[in-house]
Amino acid sequence: MAEQVEGVVLAAGLSSRSARYKMALPLGDKSVIERCVEGMVDTVSRIWVVVGWQAEQIQRLLARYDKVETILNTRFREGMFSSVKAGIARVRAPRFYLVPGDHPVIGPHVYARMLGAAGDIVIPTFEGKKGHPVLFRSHLIPEILAQPDGTTLRDYIASKGYVTVQVEDEGILLDIDTLEDYDAIRERICAFGRDGVES
Repeated sequence: MAEQVEGVVLAAGLSSRSARYKMALPLGDKSVIERCVEGMVDTVSRIWVVVGWQAEQIQRLLARYDKVETILNTRFREGMFSSVKAGIARVRAPRFYLVPGDHPVIGPHVYARMLGAAGDIVIPTFEGKKGHPVLFRSHLIPEILAQPDGTTLRDYIASKGYVTVQVEDEGILLDIDTLEDYDAIRERICAFGRDGVES
């Protein structure tokens, strides 16, 4: 039997750089957050989506996904690490993926390939550049939860070390910080099809 793995999606932020609420932006026939969830849904047993700003809108968009449960982070204004803690505290599987919700074109094969890697922390790379998601072993959760609130996940990962897995999917690098990013990803979906994943 395959090892169980869960997903944690961070979707609580304010979208302060994109002018519009980016998680709900349409990409073809789905929203940004739906596409993020669908990239991992076949690989994981459960997906925890951490919400805060516009929580009810996210909950409506994801209501049809049986594997998804939302977690309200009332401290989302304190930064992303508060959402990391809120999400991973619910994980019960031996491993979990962590991904920001504004990464909508990560292919399902990325999640599957990462599972084959050994190591407590696994990061995918494309042409030498590190991306998302990050795969963790769950025995690290108590240590992460004990980190000071001012810590960043990047600092924690750097302190622990990690292994990398090369993937042929530029989607691991593509997020939506600005409306220009959004337009570029929309064009990618037009070029590569509904999933925006280059085959």
